[in-house]
Amino acid sequence: MTAPIPRDIPDLPAIPGMPAPLPSYVPATAVVPPARRPLAAVFRLLIALVAITGVMIELLHGGPTTMLGHFTIQSGILLTLVMIASAGRAWTARHPLPGGLTGAVLLYVLIAAGVHHALLTNDTALLTLMGERAPTTAPPAPWQTLADHTLHTVIPLAALLDWLLLSPPGRLHLRQAVAWLLYPLAYLAFSLARGALLEPGTPARYLYPFLDVDQHGYRDVLGNALLLGLCCYALAVLLVALDHARPNPIRRRGKT
Repeated sequence: MTAPIPRDIPDLPAIPGMPAPLPSYVPATAVVPPARRPLAAVFRLLIALVAITGVMIELLHGGPTTMLGHFTIQSGILLTLVMIASAGRAWTARHPLPGGLTGAVLLYVLIAAGVHHALLTNDTALLTLMGERAPTTAPPAPWQTLADHTLHTVIPLAALLDWLLLSPPGRLHLRQAVAWLLYPLAYLAFSLARGALLEPGTPARYLYPFLDVDQHGYRDVLGNALLLGLCCYALAVLLVALDHARPNPIRRRGKT
């Protein structure tokens, strides 16, 4: 006859030498599946449509060979692709794109907008950066004004609002800020190499006046690039800090 099984089993002592399990972090997305967000999808599709419209206006009237070399056009195309992909994920209830990717594209469109408004349309700031008098230019055509406002004002503000109001926070990291600058650095190398390969006197040999080696020399151009690079890095750090300070705008179903 066997002994009865006790109702309460006493606590067993810990086995010597066995480390205690460390607490692990489980993201909310691993527990609660993402919900469909049709309004976010529609808004992102509108951003993509407006962005590609502005890009097409520039390409048709300015020439694709020249305009595709502009940082604004390249960042506008990148934003269009990212917004289309993000809209598809929001519509089908899939996980959002990596924060490093969306943060990088947002940074690039903000850089293009900042350079346009602070330097290219601001004679005082351009004179300070270039160290000389800027040439007088003719008023832009109406189509160019429309495309400029679309790509340098409407699209950056819309992308910023989408990031602030329709994307989860806390996904950016400071180490990503350095990696994001690889593309502007590659663009600087491309711009200088393009200008060196083209014949002197070629129209739009250097696409931006502060990168014109013929007018300012390599020393001043690299100095301008370094100053702009520091500003871009500061903007990237600001985005990372803001990403960790802002509240979560996404409301799960049942938590309203």
